[in-house]
Amino acid sequence: MEKVCIIGGSGHARVVADIIACMISNGYDAQVIGFLDDNPEKTELLGYPRLGDLSCIEALSASGACFVIGIGDNGTRKKISEGHNVRWFTAIHPSSQISSYASIGEGTVIMPGSIINAGAYVGRHVIVNSGAVIEHDCRLDDFVHVSPNTTLCGNVSVGESTHIGAGATVIQNIKIGAFSVIGAGSVVVRDICDNKTVKGVPAR
Repeated sequence: MEKVCIIGGSGHARVVADIIACMISNGYDAQVIGFLDDNPEKTELLGYPRLGDLSCIEALSASGACFVIGIGDNGTRKKISEGHNVRWFTAIHPSSQISSYASIGEGTVIMPGSIINAGAYVGRHVIVNSGAVIEHDCRLDDFVHVSPNTTLCGNVSVGESTHIGAGATVIQNIKIGAFSVIGAGSVVVRDICDNKTVKGVPAR
């Protein structure tokens, strides 16, 4: 049985906790033991207890726990994951549809109703949010966040730590650089370089 500790205690962490609960109810052999958060006023998360702050992570790891980061901010997930040598849990909601020919990295969270098709590569600590569609042969590098109801058409590449806003559409064969932001509802029809913020239809 996997003993899972969630890092974070706010809204996104609650969603992650619920995903794991759904996995367990569908037969996955795991147990959520609690969560870590730097705010001592957060004492429970969907009924799970606060186990301390991030300074407790190594002791919990030594006791056999694995971890998933329930924090939406890409930079924070990157900082936490690179600062701790622990086992990372991958949370995949049972209602998602993931091709057996897709690859999902450790620590990633796949939310309800999302679709990941054949040949797609999803890196480490990525968030694929509710109802998102990741089409064939797309590549999402580490720490990407794809917001709800986003559509990435075939062979789209998204660089590290980029955030794609809710309801955005990216047409096929587009390359989006690292550390960029695509505004909600945007339609991306041309390549986007690193460290760019674009929005609109078409996105500029």
